[in-house]
Amino acid sequence: MSFRALLFTLLLVNIPSLGAPQNPAPSNDDACAACHKQIYDSYQQTLMANASGKASDGLVTGDFTHQASGVHYRVFNKDGRTWMSYERTGDATINGQRELLYYIGSGRKGRSYLFSKEGFLFESPINWYSQEGRWNMAPAYTEAREIPMNLPARRDCLNCHASGVQSPMPGTENRYDGRPFLHGGVSCERCHGQGTAHAEGNGPILNPAKLAPERRDAVCMQCHFEATVAIQQPGKHLYDFRPGDELSDYVHYFLLTGPATDSVEAVSQTEALALSVCKLKSGDRMSCTSCHDPHFEPADADKAAYFRGKCLACHGEAFGAKHHADKTDCTECHMPKLASKDVAHTQATDHQILRRRRLQIGQPQDADSSRRLIAFPAALRGKETDRDLGLAWEDLAQHGVEGASHQAEHYLRLAVNERPDDTVALTALAYIEQEHRKTRDAQELYERVLQINPLANRAATDLGVLEAGEGNLRRAAELWRSAFDRAPHRSLIGIDLAITFCEAGHVDVARGYIQRVLEFNPDSAEARSLAKNLNADPVRCKL
Repeated sequence: MSFRALLFTLLLVNIPSLGAPQNPAPSNDDACAACHKQIYDSYQQTLMANASGKASDGLVTGDFTHQASGVHYRVFNKDGRTWMSYERTGDATINGQRELLYYIGSGRKGRSYLFSKEGFLFESPINWYSQEGRWNMAPAYTEAREIPMNLPARRDCLNCHASGVQSPMPGTENRYDGRPFLHGGVSCERCHGQGTAHAEGNGPILNPAKLAPERRDAVCMQCHFEATVAIQQPGKHLYDFRPGDELSDYVHYFLLTGPATDSVEAVSQTEALALSVCKLKSGDRMSCTSCHDPHFEPADADKAAYFRGKCLACHGEAFGAKHHADKTDCTECHMPKLASKDVAHTQATDHQILRRRRLQIGQPQDADSSRRLIAFPAALRGKETDRDLGLAWEDLAQHGVEGASHQAEHYLRLAVNERPDDTVALTALAYIEQEHRKTRDAQELYERVLQINPLANRAATDLGVLEAGEGNLRRAAELWRSAFDRAPHRSLIGIDLAITFCEAGHVDVARGYIQRVLEFNPDSAEARSLAKNLNADPVRCKL
């Protein structure tokens, strides 16, 4: 079969629509209310209990125009359904709407929304920012000149805002056969474990306060901690963690040493608290629940007195009487709100409980100023595996950290020698080899990955790039097609396919692929340019 004939047989696959996910079901927490009504009623008013749900239940209607892209967005209700529309001033070709199905975020800092296309779940390009009282672009897209309509909603992200999070379909990162999570908000079982046996009178429910300190703290840490890099352990996922488990069985966290800044991560409370003098002196006696009651949140007007009471529970009333007795809000000086450096438009409370000067999380306190990865919490230091360090440095290499690729290569070679069937480590090493222009070695590694897991999209996509670079367009097209079927929102894959088919003389197939790209990413300048060229006379196969 000729190359042209083979390409012609690689027709565009129409992925069937799965329909919109259903609304979250009522939470199993209702079973707890029968015996624990006061706690239940109190908890239902907390931020955690309301961290996700139906879009219509957590909607803030409104509109705004994003200056950088010239796009006007509007969020509204119509006939009992919730919508987001978009249109660019002066460009009638860019307009449309998406039905918003779910909200994510309690609304204290802000709220984002999710929509579905053919069962693929995406984050909306705009967020509601409560602290500013306005709509704006999603974090990292405030200066974007294109509408980011293809931001996948990943299970790891949903896990901290919802309960009963479901697995995406095999080979996909964000396609769900039905609703992506069963219950809105953080349910009782997320902290207390499976409660069926307890509800039937067969034993007590798990009480996190009675766990060993490391396991107790893990219940909060699973969501209220975001390290520089988090490495999931082989065959494990963070969303499989259950209260009472060792969190380190599922994920290992690493912090990158570096200079101090004037901002904090949005969810770094755990590591910040670990640096505080309060925690250092109290040790395991202090935990998140020393100051926070998970079942109760004081009203805004009562917070200063409430948390001052928590401080004085350790420091004593006598200390409070002489230490700024006229200032009831201890947090104003010792836990200030700072602009978050990783989530635009929000503030985060600094849990370092500062006395005077500010420390950067993970900053070395000795003469060694080199950048290092250190495990967190401290109990895991010295237990890092070659796989952990290799994957962590490879992640940093992808983000442009100087010297990270050489560190990654060293540790990944050791990890792959130890576990030659570890597709995650193999893919990471292949990427490093690709970056170092060791094309043949990278190709062999990617092929090994695909032999073990034919649905490995990253390996298929990157191997396709290498094959195309060597003129093996047939193999590249095969690889890209399979990956694009499972990830149609990955625009560059579809664009590469369109160019490949066009150059082979199959313009109609190329047009089909570029149309597929625009269905998921309608404002892609590259896709729009190529679509125009594919429809020109004569046809041009370039952007």
